[in-house]
Amino acid sequence: MVYAVIRTFQKALKYRGGWRGLLEHMYTNGDYPFKFGTYMGSDAAGNRYYENRVDYPFGQHRWVEPGDIHNFDSTSIAPEWQGWMTSMHDEPPCAEEQLIDRKTAKIDQMCDSNAPHKSNVGYQEHLVNFKNLHNQTQVRSRGYGIGNPIVGLPPGAKDSYYTQPGSPYNDASMRPLEFIGSLDADGGRKFKSEKWAERLRTEEEKKMIESKKEGDVQGFLSSINKGQNAFARRGGTMIGN
Repeated sequence: MVYAVIRTFQKALKYRGGWRGLLEHMYTNGDYPFKFGTYMGSDAAGNRYYENRVDYPFGQHRWVEPGDIHNFDSTSIAPEWQGWMTSMHDEPPCAEEQLIDRKTAKIDQMCDSNAPHKSNVGYQEHLVNFKNLHNQTQVRSRGYGIGNPIVGLPPGAKDSYYTQPGSPYNDASMRPLEFIGSLDADGGRKFKSEKWAERLRTEEEKKMIESKKEGDVQGFLSSINKGQNAFARRGGTMIGN
């Protein structure tokens, strides 16, 4: 047992290129006994992909060693490698062109076509993700005007996460602030709606407005009473009397 552990450590040290590589592998993957496999390729973020169909069961035979060991999650895996990791694709992305050439060589073309592409994938734009973050919800500020130092987003930069149309955070839904008036002559207390103006008024101002409303109501009622009295003096009959 002890000899097997020692031999495993020796093999791992040689496979990982020394103690630093071995400790890094233990820190990122944490597998014991240590996993050994065939290097299949890497992506733009520096993530390294391995495969071993002999020593490990299906579902554990493919794994990734992250390029950034401190800021890594499953969304850091490129979409093309994600399909290979979950066994949706038999060939890794680095062998995609060879796979298409091998498959199309056995397929007879049924009709004439001037398309320059051999597969139904067709033309694809070259996309570059910010800091190799494929999950755009991570590219967002951690606070107002401070950016996101974890992913390298500078202060004041626009967030990249998707917002639904109609969301108050969507650019199309953001309307410029327009004021309709001010409670002060010098324009100190501006307001954009009557509800906003109500919040800005002091208690004394609110009482003055209420007293003015009461005076207007009393004046209106008195004018109605005067009209009724004048109508009665002319011999008219009021409805309801």
